[in-house]
Amino acid sequence: MKFLQYSVLPFLLVVVILSLSGATLVHSHGDFLHCLSLHLANSSTISKVIYMRNNPSYSSVLNASIQNTRFSTPATPKPLAIITPLKTSHIQSTIYCSKKHGLQLRIRSGGHDFEGLSYVSEVPFVILDLLNFRAVEVDTKNKVAWVQSGATLGELYYGIAAKTKTLGFPAGVCPTVGIGGHFSGGGYGILVRKYGLAADHIIDAQLIDANGRILDRKSMGEDLFWAIRGGGGNTFGIVLAWKIKLVPVPVVVTVFTVNKNLEQNVTKILHRWQYIAHKLPDDLYVDVGITKVSSSQAGKKTVQAAFIALFLGGVDELIPLVQERFPELGLAKENCSEMSWAESVLYLGRAPRTSLDMLLDKNVIPRTIFKAKSDYVKEPIPESGIEGFLSMFLEKEADFASMLMVPFGGKMEEIPENELPYPHRAGNLFQASYIVGWRKEENAESGKYISWIRRFYSYMATYVSKSPREAYFNYRDLDIGSNNISGYTSYQQASIWGFKYFKNNFKRLVQVKTMVDPMNFFRNEQSIPPLSSP
Repeated sequence: MKFLQYSVLPFLLVVVILSLSGATLVHSHGDFLHCLSLHLANSSTISKVIYMRNNPSYSSVLNASIQNTRFSTPATPKPLAIITPLKTSHIQSTIYCSKKHGLQLRIRSGGHDFEGLSYVSEVPFVILDLLNFRAVEVDTKNKVAWVQSGATLGELYYGIAAKTKTLGFPAGVCPTVGIGGHFSGGGYGILVRKYGLAADHIIDAQLIDANGRILDRKSMGEDLFWAIRGGGGNTFGIVLAWKIKLVPVPVVVTVFTVNKNLEQNVTKILHRWQYIAHKLPDDLYVDVGITKVSSSQAGKKTVQAAFIALFLGGVDELIPLVQERFPELGLAKENCSEMSWAESVLYLGRAPRTSLDMLLDKNVIPRTIFKAKSDYVKEPIPESGIEGFLSMFLEKEADFASMLMVPFGGKMEEIPENELPYPHRAGNLFQASYIVGWRKEENAESGKYISWIRRFYSYMATYVSKSPREAYFNYRDLDIGSNNISGYTSYQQASIWGFKYFKNNFKRLVQVKTMVDPMNFFRNEQSIPPLSSP
């Protein structure tokens, strides 16, 4: 793996520490100068690695990958420094210096954390931004790839598509999502029914632990290797890169979109979808996106369900399959398009498809202000229940709200729930996620939108998983529980949210954390705590 540079240099003190107010130094000027001189003695790239608050580029670097602009307001806590390492020794030095000076470290790859935890903290902190660790190496002969954590899903897919049209990878469809966070939480996408999660196809990794050691799968051991594949980022160490097994895809796939609204019997079609989608051949994935839209009646609104699909085959094979298994949808050939697998990622990600270069565009998905939640559904929701949640989309606060229903079954039905930390496998008909957004100028009124999604979540309680009410870690939601960000967090307190994300796997994750980071250096509001910590 050529792009990883191993360093045996002594740890360098590279972090310049400023106070939260930006007015004074937390530590003496002598400490600051000592740190700086030690770093400069070995590198002439300090201006490309350390961004302090008085650096003209500080704000642009900070905001470059904040995807949820709810966390880019003047009131949002800011890091004392942003570190953008160019090599592994910079990361080791950042860990060392953060520990020495008692600072929390937030690790950012794509900046998509739904609660901003990769770049926001209520206590003094620094950001370690992996934006320079973004290499992708694809080996088509052995059907594997190495990808660094700072790369995006789009960059990975582009790298694969540049080499082959017959291999793909079962991860998400948002091109700007960072590899580090996505893989760390499990990572699902449009190939989930055929191949399972992204984490199911990770076969090696390179990690730096709390002591600055660089570990691979063999040296970290199978317990830690298990934990990093779905147990969450910023908990066990900093994963620099992942080795993944690529999966076969046909040269031509077919996609379709069929829209149905309240005036087109959408309630009955949605009800029927619940009985069909998880039982379809695993080459066919049909999700549902629900939003408020304008009605055909002037000045009125309706609720629309967009049935959007990927089929690993041609349109002539798809049409009779859907007409037989899901005739209520009314699929016609004009709803369908044939394209490559890489193009289908853009299609199902609702992104422009002018060229595959869009996979590399950091702004291909607009940044928004939002709050999100997630659920897992194990029994079909009755029509009356569907009518109830559809009606909530007609409320004023739901102008920028949506619900996504992702079918499971297929491969997900075959994998034991303790195979990896991600436990939501057999027995789930679909994953449901809810999101509400608002305009920037409405930030002062954000409470009413957050109240709406909490009411929606409360309404859905009758119809979703229970004891625990399961949730998807990568759709982070601090409403379901959190750690004490400074001071001790008990196993019991963390269990409140931990069992929702990980079910009984939470117990093993705590054991691994206790083994590899007993002092709880890598932590945030929803990181796995050790059994005892300072």
